[in-house]
Amino acid sequence: MDDAARQVRLLCPGTPPRVLEKLAELAASDRDLARRLEDPDVLADHRKVRELSLRRSALATAAEAWTKLESLASEAAGLRDAVAKNDDPEFASLAREELPRVEAAARETLDRALQGLVNAEDRRIGSVMLEVRAGTGGDEAALWARDLLEMYQKYAARRGWQFELLEVSADAGGGGGIRSAVANVRGEGVWSELGFEAGVHSVKRVPATETQGRVHTSTASVAVLPEPEEVDVKIDWTNDVEEFATRAQGPGGQNVNKVETAWQIHHKPTGIIIKMMEAKSQQQNRERARRLLVARLYEAQLQKARAERSAARKDQIGTGGRSEKIRTYRWKEGIAADERLPDEYALRDLLAGDFADLMRDLARRETARRVAEL
Repeated sequence: MDDAARQVRLLCPGTPPRVLEKLAELAASDRDLARRLEDPDVLADHRKVRELSLRRSALATAAEAWTKLESLASEAAGLRDAVAKNDDPEFASLAREELPRVEAAARETLDRALQGLVNAEDRRIGSVMLEVRAGTGGDEAALWARDLLEMYQKYAARRGWQFELLEVSADAGGGGGIRSAVANVRGEGVWSELGFEAGVHSVKRVPATETQGRVHTSTASVAVLPEPEEVDVKIDWTNDVEEFATRAQGPGGQNVNKVETAWQIHHKPTGIIIKMMEAKSQQQNRERARRLLVARLYEAQLQKARAERSAARKDQIGTGGRSEKIRTYRWKEGIAADERLPDEYALRDLLAGDFADLMRDLARRETARRVAEL
């Protein structure tokens, strides 16, 4: 451990040494990436520039915070030295008054560094596949699935993310609900935030079809699949994948057009079957189906890696599994209760796409959990 790291450790007592080591390693990686991005050979390859820039962006929060911590630690060391020597009583008094400010700034910077540390891998992923499916509750569940999809669309708009609806399966009951939908959401921080939404969402409200005013409980499930760069997932498209054009179908299974614009993919090693039919052209549906397959295979790889890390008890940052039932929305009280948090949140805010308080609390909880695993 060098002098700068020792000074940081003195300034942040109680912080596990392994955490400080990881922060120093990320800062070193950031400097290395910066050097590589100045290499003429790298600059000539736009794909390499994009890859390295994305990796550096993921490290930025932790790296910048560590650099700030080193500066604050050096400043604190100088102040403590002035207080201890007391060669100049007036200067020593000023140093004594200034030291608490530096220590407070260090605590705030450390919090920011820890968030950057445990989210560095998540922030590399700037695109996800969001799937919403109606659960128990019949027509009301289909309406609830539609409401959730609209809620996430509003959230994406607030965050400045791109929201592209890839596939929608309308409810056969004709009430305006949906049985399932798939959307692609792109933007900075999309996986580190939307990843919290995976699980079962339960709603307690009086359905529009209820004549006696009784409250019903309905559910919808949400899956959030990180969409990686294609180089992260190896697929033998020739030998492992069967894909062909087919006709799009509407509710009840009837063909909705006479032209084979839909596209179906079967990944033989895993048994995954994907049919994409929302776009009007065969080429668009083929491209979307392939992207969704890549995302699902990548998620399977992540799940396997997490299980292996957990079993081996390796000293690495984990991303953690998502619980089954994550949130209940209580219409009458106008609140939403998240199973992972002690507080409750205003239902009207969430439905309007305002997730600021909820995401802040979920991120803090996840940061504490991951730091504890280091």
